[in-house]
Amino acid sequence: MNFLAHIYLSGKNEDIIIGNFIADSVKGKKYLNFPQDVQKGILLHRAIDFYTDTHPIVRQSTSRLFPKYRHFSGVIIDIFYDHFLASNWKQYSDIPLEKFISDFYGLLEKKHALLPKPIQRFLPYMKKENWLLSYASKEGIGDILRQMNIRTQKKGKMDMAIFDLEDHYEEFKAEFTTFFPELITFSLNRRQQI
Repeated sequence: MNFLAHIYLSGKNEDIIIGNFIADSVKGKKYLNFPQDVQKGILLHRAIDFYTDTHPIVRQSTSRLFPKYRHFSGVIIDIFYDHFLASNWKQYSDIPLEKFISDFYGLLEKKHALLPKPIQRFLPYMKKENWLLSYASKEGIGDILRQMNIRTQKKGKMDMAIFDLEDHYEEFKAEFTTFFPELITFSLNRRQQI
């Protein structure tokens, strides 16, 4: 899953939200350098990623892209799934998406000192371009895929994946819609165990 889903799946504990958000920037056992609830968020993120990457429905989505995008397929599916979460947000939350995102940006400002330097550096761009809200539209997903393609030095041709989304929109949406409630249950259980 990508940023929006990880934030959503974190629950209401602010430090768990922060940990889940920064987890990709915290390698190995460096998570132990953070406060306990931030550690829990990092571990939750890792558990969500493992569950997602090994789930048969997600593998079905990924396999549709693999011949073209190889190891970038999983990243693209994460972005697609965030699109389906954002574009169908009212099915998953009573809080309007714009408020959810605004509250999250406020939390990042409040907890700025906890954020790793790479996160602190890209945060102004994330807010200015409102990445999280842009997931809700196909145009926004196209922009995200173009940015990811540039970030990967155009090796994966990820910008072309917008056409795959359009060509197989209903299949990807059906897979997400079946998978995401299972992920919600998994995340809730894992938050209680960590």
